[in-house]
Order: sequence, then structure tokens, then C-alpha cells
Amino acid sequence: MNYSQIQFRDRHSEIDLYQLQELFNISAFWAKGRSIEDLGIAIANSDPVISVWDGDKLIGFARATSDGIYRATIWDVVIHPDYRGIGLGSKLVEAVLSHTRMKWVERVYLMTTHQQEFYKKIGFQPNSSTTMVLCNQSKFSSLSATEIQLQETLGG
Repeated sequence: MNYSQIQFRDRHSEIDLYQLQELFNISAFWAKGRSIEDLGIAIANSDPVISVWDGDKLIGFARATSDGIYRATIWDVVIHPDYRGIGLGSKLVEAVLSHTRMKWVERVYLMTTHQQEFYKKIGFQPNSSTTMVLCNQSKFSSLSATEIQLQETLGG
């Protein structure tokens, strides 16, 4: 393998959704079976989006969402199994963190199932006090925008 060809890119438009889908299916149990359409929506609503390439082959990916100043969350960090163990994962996360949209953010969150030690090496710390999840927002889909605004106004 010639590692001198490896490039990090930060353009949404360069992501090949079919290669990304395959990378997730090969590399990430938590992202298997994501549809091309859903991947496109996730990428369109994320900034930064960082991809790692070996020539024209997608070998790594990560994205984040952020307000640009107070909070951000890193999502979908993945490196192809053939390229693990050479520091690309750390460089990928560092590329996300150093992006102009992220570098001034006060607090960056991420979720991981089995990679706590990896993220600790980068500087992340466990934070059990803020972990909450809402898995299904279907109850909101039946409310009109006026009802939601009214509930927010009344503190409901």
C-alpha cells in the first residue's frame, strides 16, 4: 500500500454516496444498511464533512454538526479495516476538530459504543451527566407548526 497517495478532503460534493454506503457496510456495525438517500441528507446537513481517500477509493469518513460557537457533535467516524492502525482515525478526528466551523466551539460531543480509549487518546473525556436520547419524534409529526409554537411558548 502506498500511503503517500492518501488525501483528506473537506468538500461535500466529493463524497461518492455509493462508496460511503459500502464503507459503512464493511466498517461500521452501527451504520449498516443506511440508504443512499439518507446518507445524502445527513451529509447535506453536516459541516464539516471530512473524507479520506487512497487515490479514488474512499477509506475514511467523519462529519459533524455544530452551531459554530457553543456546541458540536462528531458523527460517523469510520476508517476502512485495511487502513486501521496507522493513525488515520486520529488524523481524521483532528481534521474535523481543526476545521474552521469547529475550532472555536466550546464543547464537542460524540457517541461511541466501543472506542472510548481511542477518543480518550485524542483528548475526549467521559461525560455521563449529559447523556440522554429521544429515539422517536413521531409524536411531533402529528402536531401543526402552530401547536408546536404554542407548546413552546407555554413551556409544554
